[in-house]
Amino acid sequence: MQFVTANGATIPALGFGTYGMPRSDMLHMIPAALKAGFRHFDTAQIYRNEAEVGERVAASGLKRKDIFLTTKVWVANYPDRAFATSVDQSLRKLRTDYIDLLLLHWPSDTTPLVEQIASLDAAVKAGKVRHIGVSNFNRTLMAEAVKLSTTPIVTNQFEYHPYLNQAPLIEECRRLNVSVTAYCGMAVGRVFEDSVLQEIAKAHGKNVAQVVLRWLLQQGVIALSRTVSTERLIGNIQVFDFVLTSIEIATIHGLAEADARIVNPPGLSPQWDSTPVTERCGASGS
Repeated sequence: MQFVTANGATIPALGFGTYGMPRSDMLHMIPAALKAGFRHFDTAQIYRNEAEVGERVAASGLKRKDIFLTTKVWVANYPDRAFATSVDQSLRKLRTDYIDLLLLHWPSDTTPLVEQIASLDAAVKAGKVRHIGVSNFNRTLMAEAVKLSTTPIVTNQFEYHPYLNQAPLIEECRRLNVSVTAYCGMAVGRVFEDSVLQEIAKAHGKNVAQVVLRWLLQQGVIALSRTVSTERLIGNIQVFDFVLTSIEIATIHGLAEADARIVNPPGLSPQWDSTPVTERCGASGS
């Protein structure tokens, strides 16, 4: 497993995402993910499956220090008193006395950002949380969060896949020493039918999902992998034994197009940063 370091945090670069997973799938897939070698699990209060993560991790027999747990506070819990209560509830459901990484799930102006950040800081000071971050923040909001927080912001989790150019936001994250965590990397399955990605996968003897995950990892991005297939799960962690060339990485960046955003819920989404298709994310390759 590779790791990403940012502002004092060391985060497994490949995480198992749990968005939309019902209990039956969670009870099967969490043990399978642990067996395959996943040690980073991403959940959220609104996913309503923190308890399943906690249940299966606790039953694994692994040491708590060897597991990295990320969860997110839902916007309805941003007011001061509700925030602290929700963190305690997450701790109970996750069956742990600390959360490795706690995120604000979406921006919300119903509670001042300074109050939201103060609640994150308070959770760290109380020993309930090791690291804090944000999710779905644009450049302006992220910079403001960094400025407001006495505890370093270690990640911004947002949608990122081959069709969505996020260069400006990624560059701002790097400027602030904030890591990038990518969700929706497979573009809701669109990547699997892409002939360009299929050709690159064929050249490496890999599948398309492995190529996309490798593309993210080689940019220094934390990639969340989500599947309810044990076979695909095993394949998704086998991404550390090959390297994409700089030409292949540039070719994948070249798939970006206008209006490719998938996750854009009204009432939650901020004013997204402009992402011109002509800009490309700076990535390392060999």
